[in-house]
Parts: sequence; structure tokens; C-alpha cells
Amino acid sequence: MSETAIEPSPSAIPAAPDGAPSPVVTAAQAAADGPFDVLVIGAGPGGYIAAFRAAQLGLRTIGIEREYVGGVCLNVGCIPSKSLLKNASVMRLFKDAKTYGVEVGELKADYGKAVGRSREVVKRFVNGVRFLYRKNKVELVEGEAKLVSKDADGITVAVGDRQIKTRNVIVATGSRPNFFPGMEIDGEVVQNSWQTVVNPAKPERIVIVGGGIISCEMATVFSSYGSEVTILEALPHLLPGMEERISSLLERSFSRQGIKFVTGVRVESARREGDRAKIVYGKDGKQETLEADRCLIAVGVKPNSDGFGLEALGVELERGFIKVDARMQTNVPGVYAIGDVALHPYALAHVASAEGVQAANAIAGHQVRPLNYDNMPRPVFSHPQVAAIGLTEAQARERGYEVKVGEFPFSALGKAVAENDFEGVVRMVVDAKYGEILGCHIIGPEATELLAQVTPFKVLEGTSHEFEETVVSHPTLNESVKHAALMSEGAALEI
Repeated sequence: MSETAIEPSPSAIPAAPDGAPSPVVTAAQAAADGPFDVLVIGAGPGGYIAAFRAAQLGLRTIGIEREYVGGVCLNVGCIPSKSLLKNASVMRLFKDAKTYGVEVGELKADYGKAVGRSREVVKRFVNGVRFLYRKNKVELVEGEAKLVSKDADGITVAVGDRQIKTRNVIVATGSRPNFFPGMEIDGEVVQNSWQTVVNPAKPERIVIVGGGIISCEMATVFSSYGSEVTILEALPHLLPGMEERISSLLERSFSRQGIKFVTGVRVESARREGDRAKIVYGKDGKQETLEADRCLIAVGVKPNSDGFGLEALGVELERGFIKVDARMQTNVPGVYAIGDVALHPYALAHVASAEGVQAANAIAGHQVRPLNYDNMPRPVFSHPQVAAIGLTEAQARERGYEVKVGEFPFSALGKAVAENDFEGVVRMVVDAKYGEILGCHIIGPEATELLAQVTPFKVLEGTSHEFEETVVSHPTLNESVKHAALMSEGAALEI
């Protein structure tokens, strides 16, 4: 398939899921009127939060969405994938039923129904986001936004035949799946993550190119349903950027589950041949070939910063990302950018939402403090789950800290063993001088939820000593976090 088909133009982007209601206001229906205070391009978790916060602050706000109300996260990302992961956890539970003294007959699983359930969840929340636009009295226009010009009266944005005047623009256009030369996405056999998450057919064998968050989550889904999974990752470990110890434990767990992975590879090509996918990669100077009935390309994302007029306003970009300051404002006064399209460390929905609030507050004239990206939680909903906040041990040492590390295994925790889910550890990175929590890295049961216990400590510059003074309910998984803090101080009492 041509490169144009691999990276579609706006007009070729898939429509919203079947059954979604019509937009609140269409470009053809809406009448042009006086200037808005804020126009938000994009209705994802960054865009709609920015719009609602702006409206909450009394600013006359309008939202524009060309593709998915609720964004990639809600429609073909975070929410449907978590629905599939829940189904996967049910599959694992039934497979292990004998452990709990439960006898079941022949286990039959319909993966298509799992995907169908995920689409119903999506539909429900898309409707919810549309309702919130109405509730917050934010006009929502479905169409393609084009930045036309900027003058003393504000910024002109075209949507279809409508010319909209606004004092401020927040660009929240998000990102799209990335790919590299040689990767030929046909949408059926070789797919990106958007296509895979809505595909009701379960592959018998799948090769996943890339070893990041999406890769590890979808590997969990397909492996739980019995697919043979192989992951190809260019860097030395899965989940690049995570604490190396945590990545190594995930790799060990994946191996036990039968999920194969090869790291330190260079994928030369991934293309459809007949009804199969053929993947060619290099490893240690040798060329290897894999065949599968599905190939998922999950090699990160690229920003949606092209084609809607940023250059007309002179907005500065770096590698396609929009450069912003601490207020989320670009070099052009009145133009802001948030979420995946903005230049920052993490392409995560909750980061986009935080930036949306930041931009709206700044436009309203509120004093804002720079967002601390070290305090952004980083969850991975694989099995086992992984979650992190703050610095790894190596990063802390690079920044000049003398560090102490406390590591507590779930195998020593009563609640985890009682629930027969005790694989993994909590690893706490602590400043040796003051005891400040510099980072926390978890792999194990409910890691993505447990991290919320650490986040307030991290934001408030809390210490391991304050963890020591915190009383945690027993028996709970939360105890693991306190135990890790105590381990860093040599004060652990239950191991």
C-alpha cells in the first residue's frame, strides 16, 4: 500500500465508531458570530479538559474536532485497550481456576465479543464527553480546523465555510501511530495500534514491532487469549526508559508466560505477503525472518502538527512537536499547545489533561507554576502491571544525588500471597541525605493503583521518614509501598 495510505490525510482518517450520536453543532449548522475567548483544536483528554476548564473560568469557549470526540485515548487507545485487558484477566483467572478449587468445563472464549464489549464502553464514554460539552456550554464543531491569520483583533480559524474569530487558540491535536521505512501497514495483516484494538479477529501468531507500553499491553491481551506472541525491540530492554530492574523482571515474567521477545534488533521490513505478515530484522550482524498472521507496528507516535496552518502564524516546531513555555504558550502570543503535539517528555493522556488545565488557567490570567514532569505517573497495564513516578536510580545518580534504594517483594506480603498474585517488587529511590522520595517503580499486582499512594508524597517532597509514620491498613497491597520506604532506611520489620 502507498505511503499516503499508511499515513492518511485528514480526509482519510476513520470516522467515529458506529452508533456515535451526531455532533453537538456542525460547521454547516453553526452561524458565525463574535470573537471567542478560547478556541480549542482537538477534543481528546487534553482538548476537552482545556475547554471545560476555560468555560469554568468564565471564558467563552469553542471546541473543534475533526476525528474522534474523546480523542485517540477514548476511542482507539486507553479505554478500549483497558477493556480488552480486563477480559484478558478473566481468561487468566478461568485458566487457573483449579488453584482456587473451582472445576470448569471446556474453556471457550470469543475474542470478537471482547472487542464488542470494548466498543460499547467507548460508545458510552463518547456520549458522556458530548454531554459534558453541553453541560459546560462549550460549542462543539465537528470539522477540520485551519489557522488562517492573526491580527490585532485575534486569530481567525476556518472550519469548513465558517470563519471563527478567537482571542486564544489551544492546539490539542494529539498524535498518530509512527512507523519507519520498510514498514508497510495495510490495515489488515500489518496494522498500527488503532487498527489492532478494534479488530475482532484473534491472531494465532502475532509479531509486535516495538517493546513499549502499547506493545506490552497488547502482548498481554493476545497471550491471555492463547496467541503466540513475539516482540521485537531495538533497545536492550522492554519498556525503554523504565527502571532497568523493573524491565528485567517484566521480561522474566513474559518468558514464564510464553511471550517471546528479542531485544537489540533492527527491523528492516514488515510487510504483507499473501495473507501473512513477513518481518525481517537484524540481530548481532545476522538477518532473521519471522512470519505471522498479524503484525502490530507499535514504535511510538508522531505529532499531528502538520496541515492546519501553524506555519502561517509562525509557530516554532522541533522535530514536529510544538515548542511551549511553562504556561503552555508557543512563541506566538495567544497560541498554546498541549498534549502529544507539544514538546514534553510523555505522550500520556493524564499529562495532556494537566497541561490543558495549565493552559486554560494561564489564559484566564491565573498565576501558574511550571508542571513538574518528574511527578507524572507512568502506568503500564500489562500482566504484571508496571508503574513508575520520578527518577530511576541511574537518573538520580546522574543528577548528583547520593541515593538509597529500598526494594520490597510482593512474595513477602500477606495480601498478595492470599490472592495468589505475588510476582514483582516495589522499588523506592530515596535521597540519602534528606530521605526525599526521588522515585518509585513498581511491578506487580495493581501497580498502577498502588502508585497513587506515592504520588502525593512525591509532589509534596515527602520523605521515607514520613512513610514510616504513615499507618497503612492490614492486610492490603498498599503495605508494600510503606515496606519499600522502610527498606531504604534499613528499618523494615516484616522481611
